[in-house]
Amino acid sequence: MNPRYSAGQKVVIKPRTFRPPEPRDSTLNIYAGQTGTIVNYYWISPRFSEVFYIYRVKVESNGKEITVHEDEIEESANCPLKGQK
Repeated sequence: MNPRYSAGQKVVIKPRTFRPPEPRDSTLNIYAGQTGTIVNYYWISPRFSEVFYIYRVKVESNGKEITVHEDEIEESANCPLKGQK
């Protein structure tokens, strides 16, 4: 499985509304709806057939870098997904 996003791509941070609340949500939700740029990404494989991508995103509004899971971001309306035109 390849990463959905690539370095330099603009994304929007999504609120985590579909899961039970976690302590991480209070930090992540303050960035919900904000645009950022993928700085880098990493993958982890807790089991042999599973791969999860974690992204470093630089938030445009304040320049901070945050770490998000792939399901916590979505493509920016101004920038298509990797491989699309």
